[in-house]
Amino acid sequence: MYKLNLVPQNTKINFVGYRRFSYPLSALLIVASIAVFLVQGLNFGIDFRGGVLIEVKTEGPADVVELRDRLGALGLGEIQVQEFGAPDDILIRVQQQDGSEEEQAAVIVQIKTALGDQVSEYRRTEFVGPTVGGELIESAIWAVVLAIGAILIYIWFRFEWQFGVGAVIALTHDVITTIGLFALTQLEFNLATVAAILTIAGYSINDTVVIYDRVREELRRYKKMDISELLNLAANRTLSRTFMTSFTTLIALIALAIFGGSIIRDFAFAMIWGVIIGTYSSVFVAVPVLLGLKMSRERLMRDSEDDTGAADDSTPDSPPEK
Repeated sequence: MYKLNLVPQNTKINFVGYRRFSYPLSALLIVASIAVFLVQGLNFGIDFRGGVLIEVKTEGPADVVELRDRLGALGLGEIQVQEFGAPDDILIRVQQQDGSEEEQAAVIVQIKTALGDQVSEYRRTEFVGPTVGGELIESAIWAVVLAIGAILIYIWFRFEWQFGVGAVIALTHDVITTIGLFALTQLEFNLATVAAILTIAGYSINDTVVIYDRVREELRRYKKMDISELLNLAANRTLSRTFMTSFTTLIALIALAIFGGSIIRDFAFAMIWGVIIGTYSSVFVAVPVLLGLKMSRERLMRDSEDDTGAADDSTPDSPPEK
């Protein structure tokens, strides 16, 4: 039976040696992301900027594309039209207009006039002010910071503090570059994008934990092997799993980006970038950074003995040649 291997077995890529290239590249990406963010800022969506929100029930299944085109012709700026549970339940979001509350109310009248007799019921009409948008921005920042902090604590207890710091460095790298990409492209940054960033953090840390767990296994198996050689061994032995996971995830995300429509496209785009940059950082940042953090081999070996009993002195010092 033929077995598909997109990654050759027993690769010997010097991931640790490539840090002379990966470190400057990552530093450049981070600095450029921060610079673009400070200069251009983010294109905040209605969730953060505020605006008008209207939920309607239509006569029969709604033609979302036609409604979007009709409302877009009003010249009110950014407008989002999406199904909200059922095909005849539609949620309309319109960006906040300049002026007083009376002018916001006039926008609602314009929208109702444009919708005409397609609507059988107006279920709710709300105005989201800039204060609420500011609170959502603050909540989003706290969500990302607390998620990264919780991951640091988990990795610290699961492995060693050096592993925790290495994982957070890689995660921070992924988050900053993702925000920088949105600042550069001016794609809409909304609550869905924040959800994408948190998902990217979870995806990236999953890759990193798998590699770190393999590092610990190899430390138990090869007690006298040079640390840099051991890190390369662990990264190479998990490379096939890392690549296949990223490849299959990208297939699903590309399908979402192409066929998911405009509502989910920005989320899918953020996730595609996150999978690529997360895979890169797990291998070329999180692994080599352990050298600079001077992880304690003796303590890890002592923990291994506590977990599995006395260490086996017959364990080989180098991997078998294949």
